[in-house]
Amino acid sequence: MKSGEGARAGDGAAALDSRFRGNQGIKVATGYHLRMLLAVSRHPEEAPLRLPAVIGHRGAAAHAPENTLASFRRAKALGCSWVEFDVRLTKDGALVVCHDSRLDRTTDRGGVISELPLVIVRAANAGIRFGPSFAGERVPTFDEVLTLAAELGLAVDIEIKADRGREYATAAAVADVLGRRQRDVPALFVSSFLRPVLAAMRALAPAVPRGVLFRLIPRDWAQIAARLGCCVIGADHRHLRRRRVAAIRAAGYPLAAYTVNNPTQARLLYAWGVTSVFSDAPDIILKTGTGRVPVPIFAAPPDVSMVARQGRYGEVA
Repeated sequence: MKSGEGARAGDGAAALDSRFRGNQGIKVATGYHLRMLLAVSRHPEEAPLRLPAVIGHRGAAAHAPENTLASFRRAKALGCSWVEFDVRLTKDGALVVCHDSRLDRTTDRGGVISELPLVIVRAANAGIRFGPSFAGERVPTFDEVLTLAAELGLAVDIEIKADRGREYATAAAVADVLGRRQRDVPALFVSSFLRPVLAAMRALAPAVPRGVLFRLIPRDWAQIAARLGCCVIGADHRHLRRRRVAAIRAAGYPLAAYTVNNPTQARLLYAWGVTSVFSDAPDIILKTGTGRVPVPIFAAPPDVSMVARQGRYGEVA
């Protein structure tokens, strides 16, 4: 996760129609989308998600190349029941799992994903920068990750990324896939820093739970969450304070903090009332006893230098 600029978005079909009708390359919603637009509620959903104490961040990014099938398999092996990953659109409208807008940091190729067709994105080696043993890993498609999650019994947090002007198109593509596959995995929710994305998801797929992400939680967080019908709050742990955590939890929202790789920090956050932490090294957090489920103990710590080659360790979500 990394924060993007999220302008406030209105609720309902009329607001979405006026906001997105002019976007180039966006198809008018029909069929399933139209029925969802007409059915959208103006009230936040009340059924809370039961989140675990630890969610694998981009799989287990300290142990395997982030957002790859290998990373999700490793997260499962380390005891995770939930993983988080990022989805975005290619030039030809395919959903792939990659955090950055560009391929450069995590693969052996360069270029902006939204300007490249799927075949080019898939040709990139997504594991070689992490280590030679992962050289065969590719940038997975959204469908591939859902299939693997179903096989492994992993619940998923799907963070939706979008380039400017493609917010609605990206949300619509995610809604299409989840319309077919939502029941394939044990549980899921979508999340985003981008409020237009969350507004579109509320209209197009109101039954899919949503989480709003903040770097610094604003004073009007409750109004934002209610307006977008979100049932989870996500925030940068470095900017959390005990009183704000207490207010969010008292309002009935689960609070998930990113990205926490220090067991001492995790214990403090749990003591404040934080529901879940996203971690690149979920085994390190789980084996401190801060997790809520018994998990295997793994003696070997993560190789922090590997993570550093793919991004800052423990700072971005």
